[in-house]
Amino acid sequence: MNASRRTGMGSTPFNENGQTGVTFRTWAPFASKVEVIGDFTDWLNNPIELVNEGGGIWSRDIELARVGSQYKFQLTNMHTQEVLIKTDPRGKLIHDNSGWNAEVVDDNFDWGEDHFTAIPWNEMVVYELHIASFNRSEYNRPGNFDALLEKLDHIVDLGFNTILLLPIFGFKGENSWGYNTAFPYDIESAYGNPDIFKTFIKESHRRGIAIILDVVFNHFGSYASHELNQSLTRFDGWKVHDDHDGIYFYHDWRRKTAFGPRPDYGRGQVRTFIRDNVMMWAEEYRVDGFRFDSTVNIRNADGNDGEYNSISDGWNLMQWINEELKRHAPWKISIAEDLQNNEWITKTTEEDGAGFDSQWNSYFFHQIDKNITTSDDTSRNMFEVKDALTYHHGGNLTRNMIYINNHDECGDLNRKFRLPERICFSNADSWYAKKRTALATGLLFTSAGIPMIFQGDEFYEWGTWSDTVEIDWSKKERFSGIVQLHKDLVSLRRNLKGNTRGLQGNNINVFHVNNSDKVIAYHRWYNGGMGDDVIVIANFGNKSYGNYKIGLPNGGLWKVRFNSDWNGYSPDFSNHFSYNTEAFYEDQDNLPFSGNIGLGPYSMIIISQ
Repeated sequence: MNASRRTGMGSTPFNENGQTGVTFRTWAPFASKVEVIGDFTDWLNNPIELVNEGGGIWSRDIELARVGSQYKFQLTNMHTQEVLIKTDPRGKLIHDNSGWNAEVVDDNFDWGEDHFTAIPWNEMVVYELHIASFNRSEYNRPGNFDALLEKLDHIVDLGFNTILLLPIFGFKGENSWGYNTAFPYDIESAYGNPDIFKTFIKESHRRGIAIILDVVFNHFGSYASHELNQSLTRFDGWKVHDDHDGIYFYHDWRRKTAFGPRPDYGRGQVRTFIRDNVMMWAEEYRVDGFRFDSTVNIRNADGNDGEYNSISDGWNLMQWINEELKRHAPWKISIAEDLQNNEWITKTTEEDGAGFDSQWNSYFFHQIDKNITTSDDTSRNMFEVKDALTYHHGGNLTRNMIYINNHDECGDLNRKFRLPERICFSNADSWYAKKRTALATGLLFTSAGIPMIFQGDEFYEWGTWSDTVEIDWSKKERFSGIVQLHKDLVSLRRNLKGNTRGLQGNNINVFHVNNSDKVIAYHRWYNGGMGDDVIVIANFGNKSYGNYKIGLPNGGLWKVRFNSDWNGYSPDFSNHFSYNTEAFYEDQDNLPFSGNIGLGPYSMIIISQ
């Protein structure tokens, strides 16, 4: 009996020299014996023993096993002789309705003509989506990839070119936000299986949509449920104390987060387990990027920046993973949800940064939200808005993902509400809420960053978001004007008509701040010139202007490309007259030219040449 000469952890089918079967390999450094049981062993009746390769690795080629075989590992602890039956931590298809058995899968997939061209990051417009609540299946069952495919053209019609999927990994039960990952290599069975997910990615790519996957490595599982016990927790029986979690987790002051046990980022096999997971999604599934959940809880023990609680293992693990992504697929974006506005997150590893390409810009969110939601116009601070517009990590547009809403900021578990409800609680359908939500949406798509909305924002969802309730698709017709507003802004942001390229550039100059009347104006440009320079004027006050004078960078005719006050967006909007303006050689706002514009209450005007 010999250990397998084939590489790869978990279960790997083989077909070589007339031999077929499956290689099984797992890591269990504190086991004295490791066996495979499955439908090909009549389960416990004929277990097949694996061979100790050394270094805690056990493996064997088993010709009785096939693609589709279900199996588990049976391990005997070397100290206590306790016998444990565990799900493969690297299982790619876990059956939660049959005792968490893993199934051997074939990684081969017919990708056909899928040669997806990566979307330049400065051209990304992102739609954040939770599969189970986006489009629920018959009898109010959680939505899945098939149901998502039925609605995919809705996202295409809006003009979005990137979908950010909330976590899709295996967990206990059918409903969850997804952040209680128990089986990191598995796809939640309520959503589909590996081939169904690959089909979804293939179809998304065919429609020009990139897929970003939300991954959770700051913790595994949760303290409220026990599905981790099926696999990762005390996998080979080792523990320091009775309440500790075994070889995959820390066993000192770093072991706990507020959400679940923290992996041991300093242990070689655990680091490889996480790195291999990222590369599997990138290479086998062809996802186009990653959003790393709560990276602050990977690099710090208390979830905040602080030198006394820093976890250096976590920092250099993130560096290693980002370096691996750069080496194998530099066009795939890695995004950190760190929320500390720490510029070192998006510095390169050569600069001793964490090496992420982008991070969620929470400063933008909080400053804009504060000044949009306050009911008193006099309390709005245009200097805070200016700071939000100009705050960038590293001075690079793509290092900032910006939003006015996301799953956390409107989730029922967090007791938070969507933006319309934050503006006018219990009266989200009011003129005030619609006007200021439209204004905030305009700020999102014209600011220097990668813009992102959350599912349903495009047809004016309000209240809280729940993982068990489908977004209200009836609002798509009811608020068709708000849908059109999103289409128009996405088109401008993507420069689909060739006259707003500046919205994809790094450059922004907030040249006009009128804190008395609550008006702000800024210049966006890529290289500058015709079809490039974009001027945005935002009125945060409940007052209209027939002739509001602002500075302009160039002379000549400036055309209105967008007016959020148009009553086509909502019948109760003012439809305040906006007009093209001729810029005259008269300096204003430290710019050489100036012109007049019409401006409605709580409205935005976008002009370009």
